[in-house]
Amino acid sequence: MAGFGGQSIMADRLVRGLRARGRVEVDFVSIDQPIQGFWSILQRVKYVRTLVTTARYVTALLRRLPRADVVHVFSASYWSFLLAPTPAILLARALKTPVILHYHSGEAKDHLSRSKVATRIAGMAHVIAVPSAYLAQVFSAHGLPAVAIPNHVDPEEYRHRERTTRPQVVLSNRNFEALYNVGGLLDAFRTIQARYPDTQLVVAGGGSQEASLKSMASDLDNVRFVGSVEPSEMVNLLDSADLYLNASLIDNMPMSILEAFACGLPVVSSDAGGIPHIVEHGRNGLLASAGDVEALAREAMRVFEDPSLGASLASEAWSDCLERYGARPALAAWEGLYEEALRSRASLRDAGETPAPETMDQEASLG
Repeated sequence: MAGFGGQSIMADRLVRGLRARGRVEVDFVSIDQPIQGFWSILQRVKYVRTLVTTARYVTALLRRLPRADVVHVFSASYWSFLLAPTPAILLARALKTPVILHYHSGEAKDHLSRSKVATRIAGMAHVIAVPSAYLAQVFSAHGLPAVAIPNHVDPEEYRHRERTTRPQVVLSNRNFEALYNVGGLLDAFRTIQARYPDTQLVVAGGGSQEASLKSMASDLDNVRFVGSVEPSEMVNLLDSADLYLNASLIDNMPMSILEAFACGLPVVSSDAGGIPHIVEHGRNGLLASAGDVEALAREAMRVFEDPSLGASLASEAWSDCLERYGARPALAAWEGLYEEALRSRASLRDAGETPAPETMDQEASLG
C-alpha cells in the first residue's frame, strides 16, 4: 500500500497485539499482494496495476478465507471500499462465515449518502465496528447499527516527555489531500510565524497536493517537508516537536492525535468530524472550528503565550492515552467481539447453514 496511513498502522498494531496475547490465531490478507518476477513490470502501468492487484487479492481471499471462523475486514471509503472490503464481505457471506466490517474513514457520511451499493454491502456484515461514537452515529443515521472500539496506541512504542517552554517546532503529519487541509495549516502557521518568527514547521506526508503545498510555503521561513514517514521513524519526529497542529476539514479519530498524546505533545486541532470525541477543548487539547484557520492560529498561540497551558493539556492527554486508548482494553474489546461473532457462527450451524472449518483464524482485508 502506498504511504503509511492511519488505517494501515492500526491494522498492523491490531494484528501484532492480538498475536502477542495469544488468544486469537491471526492470518492477514493485504490488498497489496506482492508481484515478483516478469509480472512485476505490470506494477508500473497505472490501471493495469489496479486490475492485477485486485485479481491477486481476490485469489488470496479465495484460498485463505475458507479457513477462517471470523472475517475482520478493514475498510476505507469510495473506490477503496469496492476494491477491498466488498470482495471479502461477499465471499464471507457465501461461506456462511461471520464478518466484521471495521470502517475507519471520516468520509463515511458522504460515502453512505452517495452510494446505495456501499450501504447495502455494509449492511451484509454481521457487525459494523468503527473507531468513534461519531462514526457510529453516522452509520446509525443510515439504519446501520455500529459498535465503537477506539483506535489505540501502545505508549511503550513512543517517547513521552513534558514540554515546559515555548514551542519551537510545530508538527503536521497528515496526507496532502483536500480533506486534511494542509494548505489551511500553512496559513495558520503564517500567522503564528508573524508573531514568533523563529518557529519551525515540520510537514510530514505525501499526496496529490504536494506540489501546490510546497509552492504555497515557498515564501515561509523554517518550513521543512520531510515526505511520507514510516511509523518507526515517526517516533523521532514526534519526539523532536513541541506542538501538534491539525487543520482537517473531514475526520474521524486520527491516529496522529493519539500518537501526539502518547509523546506528550500539546494538541491544537480543528473540530472536524469525530475529533471532539477525543480532544476536549481546554482539558486535553485546544479546538477551532473546521476551516477557520485564523481561529486555529489563535488557539495555537495560546500555548506559545502560556507554555504551562500546553503542559497541562498534554498531561491530561497522557492520562487519556493510558486509560482510554491503551492497547489492553482495545484488544480485549476486539476479542469479545470475535467471541460474539463465533456465537453467530454457531447459530448458523444450528440453523443448518454450512459452517466454516473448526479453526480460530481472523482474516483481515486491508483496503
